[in-house]
Amino acid sequence: MHSETPIQRLLAIMARLRDPQRGCPWDVQQTFSTIAPYTIEESYEVADAIARNNLADLRDELGDLLFQVVFHSQMADELRAFNFDDVANAIANKMEHRHPHVFGTATIEDATAQTVAWEEQKRRERSERGSGVLDEVPIGLPALTRANKLGKRAAQVGFEWPDITGALDKVEEELAELRTEIRDGARREAIAGEIGDLLFSLVNICRYLHIDPEASLRRTNSKFEQRFRYVEQRLKERGTTPQQSTLAEMDSLWDEAKQQGIGSDA
Repeated sequence: MHSETPIQRLLAIMARLRDPQRGCPWDVQQTFSTIAPYTIEESYEVADAIARNNLADLRDELGDLLFQVVFHSQMADELRAFNFDDVANAIANKMEHRHPHVFGTATIEDATAQTVAWEEQKRRERSERGSGVLDEVPIGLPALTRANKLGKRAAQVGFEWPDITGALDKVEEELAELRTEIRDGARREAIAGEIGDLLFSLVNICRYLHIDPEASLRRTNSKFEQRFRYVEQRLKERGTTPQQSTLAEMDSLWDEAKQQGIGSDA
C-alpha cells in the first residue's frame, strides 16, 4: 500500500527518474525542448481516445498527458523556476479569476454569454501585458488551429467580413488565383503560397459556421481511410490489389462504399 496520494506518488516517481545518480539515463538527459514533441503527441492521443469514445483508453491517455506536466514541472523545479504546486496554483487562480460568475458576484446568463465574457477577459489581460492583438497565439499549434485562432483574434477588433458571403467570395477568389498560378507554370513556392491562402480562407468559413477545422479534417481523414480500406478489401476478394487495378475500378468501389454509408457523417 502507498501512504502518499496518487499525485504525490507520481511526483516522487518523476523525481527518482530524473535523479542523476539513481535515475533513468534517458529521463535525466531530457530537456523542455526534447520533451515538447511528446507532450503534443500525448494531447493528440487524448483527442483520439475521445473520438473513439473509449473511456478506458481516455483514462490511460490522460495519465500520459499528466505525466508530461509532471515531467516539465520537475525539470523546472531543478532549475528553481517553479514546481508542480506552482503550476496547479497558477491554473486554479486563473480559473477563479476568469469565472467571477461562479467564484464572485458577477452574473452570466448562459454559455454563450460566458464565452463572450471569457474572451473579453483574456483580451483585457493581454492589453494589461501590452500584448498585440495576435500576440501569444502559440506558433507550435497545428496550422489549421492556429489559423482559426488568428482569425478569431482579428475578428475581435473588427477585422472580418460583415457576413459569411464575403468569406465565401474570398475562397473563390483564392481558388481562381491558384488555378492561374498552376496554369501559368508558376514557381513551386508561389503555388504553395496560394494553397496556403486558400486553406486560410477555408478556415475562415469554419469560423463563421462555428466548426472546428481540425475536427472537420480529422473526420474527413477517417472517412477517406474507411472507404479506401473498403476498396482494398473488395479488390482483395477479387484476387487483386490497388496497384494492379485501374482508377475506374477503384472509383467504382469507392462509390459502392459511399452507397453503403461507409464513413458517412450521418
